[in-house]
Order: sequence, then C-alpha cells, then structure tokens
Amino acid sequence: MRTARDHIERLIFRYAELVDAGDFEGVSHMFESATITSEGSDHTTSGRKEVLAMYERSTRRYPNGTPHTRHLTTNLIIDVDDASVDAASRCYFTVLQAVPGELALQPVIAGRYHDSFTRTDGGWHFARRHMIIDLVGDLRHHLLFDL
Repeated sequence: MRTARDHIERLIFRYAELVDAGDFEGVSHMFESATITSEGSDHTTSGRKEVLAMYERSTRRYPNGTPHTRHLTTNLIIDVDDASVDAASRCYFTVLQAVPGELALQPVIAGRYHDSFTRTDGGWHFARRHMIIDLVGDLRHHLLFDL
C-alpha cells in the first residue's frame, strides 16, 4: 500500500517526466487546482488554462515535440501528517539540456521547488508550487524569453 509520501513523490517525479516529454497539457492537468509562483515575481499562475499557456509561451519545443531536457529532482523532503489532508515538500531541481548540433549536454538551470499538496477523494494533488532559481546557465535553447 502506498503512503502519502509515495503519492506525493510520484507527483513530483511525474511533473519532470511530463515537462521533458513536452506534454504541457499533462502538466496543466496536474496543476488544475493549483497556483504557481516564482521568487522575485508578483505574478501568479492558477488553474489548468493559465498553466498550459505559461508553459507554451515559455518553453521551447523542438520538432520531436520535446524541449530536449531532463529535469532532475533531488534532495526531496516531504512533510506530511498521514491523518491530514495537507502536505508540503521542498526539493532541488537541475535541468540538463542537449540540442543536437547546437548545444552540448549541460546543466542550464538549477533551483528549488517548494510545493504544497492537498488530499481529496481522488487522491493527492498539487495545491501550490513556488519556484526559486539559484543558478542559471545557457538558456537560449530552452526558454522562449530572456530570464
């Protein structure tokens, strides 16, 4: 039987898998009842439509439909009271990217996710993701805007 921690860990890792597959529709469904914020910005992205639009206007996808990235999620700490309907986590992320003929494999950005979750009859879901960028590399092939 999976614990709350198992379910939350799976959500966090599934997010990375979907982003790397270029499945922004799938990502948006993960955040359909959640809010995404970033350190240093007052902007808030909420709900499926806004999350989908955010990823589509910010993340470059190549002809194969992917951003040619691997999001690595490490140092995961999950705080949950198994009797509660709320939980929180924090972790590091590192994004690796390689674009054939354009960019050799390298880390392009690293930071932290501070997430909160809620449990409903349907299971655990993202409630909030706060992104903190700590290190920035060559993002020209990853983002559709200057960071």
